[in-house]
Amino acid sequence: MRVLVLGGAGEIGRAAGRMLAAHEDVEQVVIGDLSESNARAVAEALGGQARQIDVTDRDRLVALAREHDIVVNTVGPYFRFGPGILSAVIEAGRDYVDVCDDPAPTATMLAMHEQAVANGVTAVIGMGASPGVANLLARQAITGLDRAAAVVTGWNLLMAQPAQRSWQPSAAIVHGIEQVSTPIPVIRGNEQVREKPLTKTTVDYPGIGSGTGWTFGHPEPVTLFHTYPGLVDCVNLAVAPPHVIGPLTALGTAVRSGFLSRARAAAVAAIVENLLPSSPLAALDNCALPPLFATATGTLDGEPATIGCALGQFPGLTMAEATGIPLAVGTLLNPKQPGVHPPEAVFDPEEFFRALAPHCLGNPRPESMVVTTNSQWSPERNARALDTGSLVTALLRHQG
Repeated sequence: MRVLVLGGAGEIGRAAGRMLAAHEDVEQVVIGDLSESNARAVAEALGGQARQIDVTDRDRLVALAREHDIVVNTVGPYFRFGPGILSAVIEAGRDYVDVCDDPAPTATMLAMHEQAVANGVTAVIGMGASPGVANLLARQAITGLDRAAAVVTGWNLLMAQPAQRSWQPSAAIVHGIEQVSTPIPVIRGNEQVREKPLTKTTVDYPGIGSGTGWTFGHPEPVTLFHTYPGLVDCVNLAVAPPHVIGPLTALGTAVRSGFLSRARAAAVAAIVENLLPSSPLAALDNCALPPLFATATGTLDGEPATIGCALGQFPGLTMAEATGIPLAVGTLLNPKQPGVHPPEAVFDPEEFFRALAPHCLGNPRPESMVVTTNSQWSPERNARALDTGSLVTALLRHQG
């Protein structure tokens, strides 16, 4: 398999490229990046090739994509670049996977499904941590119920830290400012509606207790409702302490009121990020919810039930590893199912987490990858699940 990694000189692209280059099924990894010198440096480290590419040059992108079997896209922000890149790759007739974390382009790319089918292209969008792993945790929670009515996905904002800090706004920060300054899609009453972002939400997590998150614009409500149209409610939450949510709320308000441009707000956010604690483990301090989780509420055996599924093991402690390694796993598991799909529609969670396990810290057992709790279980049974599932969720239980 010949793989083209767009944005391959960035942190997420490097993490994905490193894993792909080491896999026996990958013949060659080609690093495509706007900076030829950066692409060459990464490619030399991986034993691959480098190509300079401006992803807005459609003709050149189509031609370059045709030289490969699959295109891995890590170029963000996706509300600027995602649909155009996917459209070019579909025209090239090559498979595709990305980590799109914006809801608006997600909907646009899902609408390219028939075009992808016609060209025999399998495209998986949003295959990172959140979205990506979060979607598969949600699928596992949903399938544990007879009927699911409400789904919550959540991720700890302080664990999504860059490997290297910069005073310049990253694509992730630009994405974040976009999501806190515009209405976000959520599912309410079996309909997609738009609401003000960063609304405080309480989650009653089985086996752990109540925790707080804030609504954040991510693709999960869009794609989960696409895959499970019977859902009545679905939101995505950012989990963070008030001293982090407060500045984000203020920046979003400043953009909406016209006091700050999005570019200026992103510059301020980059400064704030540099002032936050640098250790991802600090994110667990006084946090009542797992770092990456999904809950599904509905009925089981005729009774109300909530199932919680949390990621118990992690591929690393930076955003690059947490996102890039699941992206590489999804690339290698290419489902060969023509069309444009979210992860939960084409990947079996058990197969995915079994493939992810060898690339997590400490080479954990596959059965410890997902920690499942259930509101119908006894406190003792949930405690055993948390204590034996992983260090992270056991720590959360004792913290609570």
